[in-house]
Amino acid sequence: MSADELGSTLGQQPLLALTIGAIVLAVAAQMVARRHPGLGVGMRNAAYLGMLVAGLLTVVGFASHNRTSDAALWLDHTQAALIEGGETVVAMRADGHFWVKAALNGEPVEFLIDTGATYTTVPQTIAERAGLTLAENGEGRLLDTANGTVVARMASARSLDFGNIETRGLALAVLPDAQNDTAVIGMNLLSQLASWRVEDQRLILAPRPASNAS
Repeated sequence: MSADELGSTLGQQPLLALTIGAIVLAVAAQMVARRHPGLGVGMRNAAYLGMLVAGLLTVVGFASHNRTSDAALWLDHTQAALIEGGETVVAMRADGHFWVKAALNGEPVEFLIDTGATYTTVPQTIAERAGLTLAENGEGRLLDTANGTVVARMASARSLDFGNIETRGLALAVLPDAQNDTAVIGMNLLSQLASWRVEDQRLILAPRPASNAS
């Protein structure tokens, strides 16, 4: 490989160039350290830093291509929903589920969107923080969850919004914190939409058109 070809290859692969540069600098540091110890230490530290950066970039690159890796799960986080063409788009997270940052009565809450859940549910602590209004009769309702059957108290949310999805007076089930610590958007919200579908690891939600006042 000629010098021009090598330069072109390294220019197209900056991570490889950084790794090779760090190795060359580490070798040079050993040679320089014999006559100039201080300079050698500085060069060696710079080489170690370059190797560290290259290693971190490798991990990030691997995580972006392997959604099920431990690194991908560690780097993953819930993102705000996007609005594209009048529809709300929620990206799939590394765990294979759709999570969204929403505002419950104005309070920020991370929700798991679960098409298998009948009701939208929140744990007690989130219900208290969002100031949910519990049903006047205070009756409990048996719900099947991932942790088994639990007794939930029904409540009503003034608002639950994300992307361009806006709901008012939505019924929610409040679960004891010991039974569940995940807020879930269920079918009682999704059924109010015009449509929802999954495409290319994205959940696309279309709100119903606003009715025109007569």
